[in-house]
Amino acid sequence: MKLIIHGGFFSESSTNSETKVAKQKALERIIKDSYVFLKTHSAVATVVYAVSLLEDDELFNAGIGSQIQSDGKIRMSAAVMDGATQKMSGVINIEEVKNPVQVAQMLMEYDDRVLGGSGATDFAREKGFGVFSTEIPQRRAEYEAKLKSMGTGTVGCVAVDSNGAIAAATSTGGKGFEIPGRISDSATVAGNYANAFCGVSLTGVGEDIVSNATAAKIVTRVTDGFTLQEAFTKAFNELKPYDGFAGAIAIDNQGNMLHQDSHPTMVFASFDGDKFEVFK
Repeated sequence: MKLIIHGGFFSESSTNSETKVAKQKALERIIKDSYVFLKTHSAVATVVYAVSLLEDDELFNAGIGSQIQSDGKIRMSAAVMDGATQKMSGVINIEEVKNPVQVAQMLMEYDDRVLGGSGATDFAREKGFGVFSTEIPQRRAEYEAKLKSMGTGTVGCVAVDSNGAIAAATSTGGKGFEIPGRISDSATVAGNYANAFCGVSLTGVGEDIVSNATAAKIVTRVTDGFTLQEAFTKAFNELKPYDGFAGAIAIDNQGNMLHQDSHPTMVFASFDGDKFEVFK
């Protein structure tokens, strides 16, 4: 059993040592709690659990910490993929839901597994997800002052459970100040992908990640016989011609865990029951 999570990149808080320490502590708490959960749950349930904890922490740009778009509203996206069944489900631009990843998980049981906008929000309400204001004062202050962030905030988790099943989940509050209706990578196979061989979750600039189809490329190459490191190296080299901004976490079916970013600094943590690692 292994687990790796990410909390996006540093943006407005990159020089704030107090924030850095707080994020390190939060990631350590979340990954260790999630590993305990993994001991008695599937990979799919665990990635949703871990991402929900990240959504519940305003330090990260997802759930209650989400960025505000150019029209003053918060819209979020999230996805879950089960490597064993090859089912992916997601929500795009959902509003006033505390845990979009949980709505995404619920959609795995439906034929229509990716919903957007008001359809996603209406589905959440029908399934008992009440209205929840995700706005926090810090995000409103940033919006009012037009302090645009780097647009690199997303959270994610990849897990392998005791049966060797792999799953990935990703959630984002957007890049901030975007045009309403903009689609991020998080609820696409470019940003979140898993099969029986590998699982990957991305963070960074969504447009760069989609242009490179990064998560799907990495997983496909591992499936075709690349080592995880080889697949990462090739995919990240393909970002270089346009200076693509991305960070990725992954676990393969051999138990190898890997994280890499094209620009500093992706926030991540990993744990395998013995060894714990967090970003420095």
